[in-house]
Amino acid sequence: MCGIVGAIADRNVVPILIEGLRRLEYRGYDSAGLAVLNTAGRLSRLRSVGKVKMLQDALNDTPTEGRLGIAHTRWATHGVPSERNAHPHISRDGIAIVHNGIIENHEELREELLAHGYTFTSETDTEVIAHRIHYHKTKLGDLFRAVRATVAELEGAYALAVISEDLPEGLVVARAGCPVVIGIGEDENFVASDVAALLPVTRKFIFLEEGDVAEIRRQGIRILDIEGNTANRPIRESSLSADAAEKGDYPHYMLKEIYEQPRAVAQTLEERVAGGRLLEAAFGPMATEVFRRTQAVQIVACGTSYHAGAVAKYYIEQIARLPCWVEIASEYRYRNPVVPANTLFVTISQSGETADTLAALRMAKQSGYLSTLAICNVPESSLVRESELVLLTRAGPEIGVASTKAFTTQLAALNLLVLALAKFNGIDSERERGLVQRLIEIPNIIEKTLQLDPTIKELAKRFADKHHALFLGRGQMHPIAMEGALKLKEISYIHAEAYAAGELKHGPLALVDSDMPVVVVAPNNDLLEKLKSNLQEVRARGGELYVFADPDAGITPSEGVTVVTMPRHVSHFQAAAVYSVPLQLLAYHCAILRGTDVDQPRNLAKSVTVE
Repeated sequence: MCGIVGAIADRNVVPILIEGLRRLEYRGYDSAGLAVLNTAGRLSRLRSVGKVKMLQDALNDTPTEGRLGIAHTRWATHGVPSERNAHPHISRDGIAIVHNGIIENHEELREELLAHGYTFTSETDTEVIAHRIHYHKTKLGDLFRAVRATVAELEGAYALAVISEDLPEGLVVARAGCPVVIGIGEDENFVASDVAALLPVTRKFIFLEEGDVAEIRRQGIRILDIEGNTANRPIRESSLSADAAEKGDYPHYMLKEIYEQPRAVAQTLEERVAGGRLLEAAFGPMATEVFRRTQAVQIVACGTSYHAGAVAKYYIEQIARLPCWVEIASEYRYRNPVVPANTLFVTISQSGETADTLAALRMAKQSGYLSTLAICNVPESSLVRESELVLLTRAGPEIGVASTKAFTTQLAALNLLVLALAKFNGIDSERERGLVQRLIEIPNIIEKTLQLDPTIKELAKRFADKHHALFLGRGQMHPIAMEGALKLKEISYIHAEAYAAGELKHGPLALVDSDMPVVVVAPNNDLLEKLKSNLQEVRARGGELYVFADPDAGITPSEGVTVVTMPRHVSHFQAAAVYSVPLQLLAYHCAILRGTDVDQPRNLAKSVTVE
């Protein structure tokens, strides 16, 4: 969701704030703003609708500087994108606040504040927090205590950063459900929603825990936990480089991240398989005993991560021979699930901060599951810290809102989980060696698949003026069709649906005509002949087919049938990751032709920290 940056230093912090916002813009880009204590010690605020560049342009027209400041890039929840709804929000006596999250009891608090004479100028839940902090500060006389008193009243999820004219030497931050990191500098300190925002100024970070409230000064940091006790959170050094989140020579982050997939998948597998076998230590010292006892698997995730989990279900059942259920996190939380004995609870998330997935994990820890395992890309995330077992995907920073390398690395990580579970369910060493070999071949096959880019770029020209598309797959390729449809709709804004191909005759065929392209993923597996029959159903109704086919599939081009031949035959253990790549490229090139904002599609944001 929204991105927060803050800084206190013995230099002008405005460039630090702007660069931090630029690096956090993937979290929201409806509006941007900053507030600093200027050289006169007064609060100076500047806000703009739209992206960070608009804020930079406003700064060029109205220069400001200060040694203490906060900044924000917004993904709108309460109130339309507008300057008056943009953060920071200000209350009386020079209190400014930026906020990420949703306050569920804001209407109740607003009514109380109106009764106390406060005036509201926005539609946001955030302004309620600003006035509430002021209300408590008038009684308690101290900003830190006022923030603590305020967050004790809040219901929902939040990350806050607050400054005041009365506290020129520090800022106050708090978190519950949304991430906050503190960056440690030399005689200067920083805060942000993500370490990536602060990599140009520091590599040392403190990660706040749930319920923490912290006061950050140039030469010291004070943290109290949810119980009000002093908390000593460890300082950790990030291994990310400052340029890890740059586009380089690529026109878009998404394209860069698509082309990073061979290396990213290789990094997921490195030091986890060797000598034809899975190294069980990859999942941590407790994992062996957990996997030995596991009799079922529950996977919970959202969006693209959910699709990865849906693929994994096929492999867990086919190879590990364990029952597996996959659910969308937001639905799982509200159905009071029955938990079979010795069930492993698996969460999947790129960011590790997805609100629904985190809430599902916390619910699961109280529900009698055997253990919890997180498949995640961000080592410092809440999901990682709160799970008993962790497998990091090691994809590197993913900035594009449409997930690409995060997805393929999740598939690779889940395949490692399949192997780990299978080792305790009768898989022999020969089959293990075969599956490991298939896994380590995936990066090279993806590399070869990327050579289809020029072909797919030409193919996209036939999609650019379409309004609807249908994606088809069978077996574990059905979730890949779902992922392909999601990619197309989220960045090109073409309405796209995905179906298991066998479901065509149960409704979707009614939609098929010459103006609705039908995209098919067709590896050469035991469902291929069934799939071919489904394709005939489409052609019989005049549908235009675009088939990504195994070279041995026996599907030939003809009138109404365009075939893109994949570089080589792949096994069922490789197909999901490999066949997702051309669908990513198709979505990308369609979006380019339609002139949409590829990296920052409308109405979306990267790290979804609200329900």
